[in-house]
Amino acid sequence: MDIFLVCIAALFLILGLIGSLLPILPGPPLSWVGLLILYATNAIPMNWTLIIITFIIAMAIFVLDYIIPAMGSKRFGGTRAGMIGTSIGLVVGLLAPIPGGIIIGPFAGAFIGEMMNAPNSRIAFKSAVGSFVGFLASTFIKLVVAVIYFGMFLSTVWDYKDTLFSV
Repeated sequence: MDIFLVCIAALFLILGLIGSLLPILPGPPLSWVGLLILYATNAIPMNWTLIIITFIIAMAIFVLDYIIPAMGSKRFGGTRAGMIGTSIGLVVGLLAPIPGGIIIGPFAGAFIGEMMNAPNSRIAFKSAVGSFVGFLASTFIKLVVAVIYFGMFLSTVWDYKDTLFSV
């Protein structure tokens, strides 16, 4: 049963890494669920302090994920249309078979969204830059947290490998 739980935990942590890049999945909360499942095994003793601290961090990042892009957008004069365009552009950029689609897509989406909102290309470009910078900052923070949680997972599994994988 422990090996099954470790595999499920690994799946959640991988989904958390993916969710750090995709706006559809909540990356850090999924990674946290993976850590919680890992510590629910019989082979690894529960560390409530670690679980509570990582939960608080995951929830704080989850909330900041909505605040940081808005701050970047507003700082450069962006609107809600630019932020929506950024998210749509990210999905299109991921699906497009072009190199750098994950970078080009959000910026192009923000620019198109801003152009639809106010057809002044100079203002739209400045707003798109703001939306894009906010998106990159938020994505970077989510990815760092997900990678740290994944590293904690690997370290814990390695420390308890004899107990987890004993016959």
